[in-house]
Amino acid sequence: MNSLEQAEDLKAFERRLTEYVSCLQPATGRWRMILIVISVCTATGAWNWLIDPDTQKVSFFSSLWNHPFFTISCITLIALFFAGIHKRVVAPSIITARCRTVLAEYNMSCDDTGKLILKPRPHIQ
Repeated sequence: MNSLEQAEDLKAFERRLTEYVSCLQPATGRWRMILIVISVCTATGAWNWLIDPDTQKVSFFSSLWNHPFFTISCITLIALFFAGIHKRVVAPSIITARCRTVLAEYNMSCDDTGKLILKPRPHIQ
């Protein structure tokens, strides 16, 4: 391949990478908001569950039954983690980190938006 074809391939790769990363951004923001809301609900429910004087007097399952807000938010949070919300929240950074690993062999890198960064060639003496 001549250098013009190589440059066109790099441009096409950069366009596709930036397009893919930018398409992930809105979904990532929504997943972050969902995680924040469920985490706050779980923390609030846990606080109410812990300060309730009846929690110490009844069995564990009865105390959970008496605090449905905490129980439901906790189950939802666990289900979200099993569904992989932790990966969805950081998906663009996972993609760019893997691309950086591959591009390092070619003296290149990319920023968080997917734009390629060309590094100078090492001087061999």
